[in-house]
Amino acid sequence: MAMTPLDLESDKSLYEQVADRLENLIYEGTLKPGDRLPSVRKLREQLSVSISTVLEAYRVLEDRGMICARPQSGYYVRQTALQQPQEPATTDPPKRVYDIDNSLTFRLMHAIQDPKILKLGAAVPVAEHLPLTALNRLMGQVLRQHSAKAHSYDAPPGCIELRREVAKRMLTAGCSINPDQIVTTNGTFEAVYLSLRAVTQPGDTVAIESPTYYGLLEALEMLHLKVLELPTHPRDGLSLDDLETAMQRQQITACVLVSNFSNPLGTCMGDAKKKQLADLLERYDMPLIEDDIYGDLYFEGNRPKAIKAFDRSGRVLYCASCSKTLSPGMRVGWAIAGRYQAKVEQLKWVLNQTTAIAPQLTLAAFLANGGYDRHLRQLRRKYQMQTAQMTQAICDYFPAETKVTRPNGGHVLWLELPPEFDSIQLYEEALAQNISIAPGVIFSASSGYRNCFRLNCSLPWTDDVEQAMRTIGYLAKKQLAVTMLSQPF
Repeated sequence: MAMTPLDLESDKSLYEQVADRLENLIYEGTLKPGDRLPSVRKLREQLSVSISTVLEAYRVLEDRGMICARPQSGYYVRQTALQQPQEPATTDPPKRVYDIDNSLTFRLMHAIQDPKILKLGAAVPVAEHLPLTALNRLMGQVLRQHSAKAHSYDAPPGCIELRREVAKRMLTAGCSINPDQIVTTNGTFEAVYLSLRAVTQPGDTVAIESPTYYGLLEALEMLHLKVLELPTHPRDGLSLDDLETAMQRQQITACVLVSNFSNPLGTCMGDAKKKQLADLLERYDMPLIEDDIYGDLYFEGNRPKAIKAFDRSGRVLYCASCSKTLSPGMRVGWAIAGRYQAKVEQLKWVLNQTTAIAPQLTLAAFLANGGYDRHLRQLRRKYQMQTAQMTQAICDYFPAETKVTRPNGGHVLWLELPPEFDSIQLYEEALAQNISIAPGVIFSASSGYRNCFRLNCSLPWTDDVEQAMRTIGYLAKKQLAVTMLSQPF
């Protein structure tokens, strides 16, 4: 089994490169289920790496569910290594406009505030994955060095130190942005909310992905907007054909989507499709609100570009933050609103005048000192591994009919079971066991996706998490069995 030399210039560590190459050999069939892997010493000699590098690579493959260790025997390819659950198909929401009622979402979110609940349904990062010590230290420095400024108002467009750092970061998303084009906000949600207010009026209809993040549905309901849900593929996102049809019929005023690793499907549009979308916006004079909160959480290669990178006419209102990567509680985000910037700044001033300056200065300092990229590399590795572990657990414990998305970034999975399955019932039964999931109905204005639910992969893989997955799988199997027995023969 020959392996080419490792790339010493790669952003990936040596042990990750070793793990990836062995995983490729498994998928290619060179290493088959049941095969013994090279000994640690043999692989060390072949690749000219340390024993610890090989051991760490094997540990990664164990975590991914690809191999297992046998005492006194070595490492072997697992019999289930090539098991991959089927992916869901492109969604097919009803082709009609909906008013929104999110009372169920509020009840469900209120029910999981109990600290005893294992939150497998909440798409939030856990504290142990975040650089809280560094952020706390920087916050202390900010308060000491900028004591007066940190306690003052900061009128829109916001903290210049942060806007400069965000402008630099936008280069990785393919965008050349001047700091003066950026408006800081209280998180991504406020950026999206302000953008919606800037481009719509009550009663307008907005096109969205389906399923979509329930927080967006809440914002649309608050603004008395209607929605048109569009078919969405779990890999490359929203159907542009259906979007253009809605544009041609003048059914919609604006469109909102998550361009990279959407919540809950994990979709990521390719560059060609992003450019095609930007061209449609220009052709039909349509604003697009782009939520790119997950863009930094890619698993492989380079950061995917934003749709904003292809925007030549200022019709894309770009919204993002570091809430999913650094600190949900800092509540610092930004909007790059193009031709709508003056309106967004005015609305920001009317809504709450300012975003707290101390968190903005703290975030600016963290982005400036180079710690963010190092942190992101570690976080992406953890999320990729935990997503693989969660997928393997679904293969091991869930009904055979379960379909699961295969995102290349982010930290959520979307599961689809047979049409007769009821995720609300599963939610209630799991909650009785102190486990939360996010039932599919909260991700749609049409109350669809009752047979689907979302799981959060940001939790470190522990015995408690694995046991929770066993429990959810058991409850799902039991529900399907009861449903089958109740059907007439």
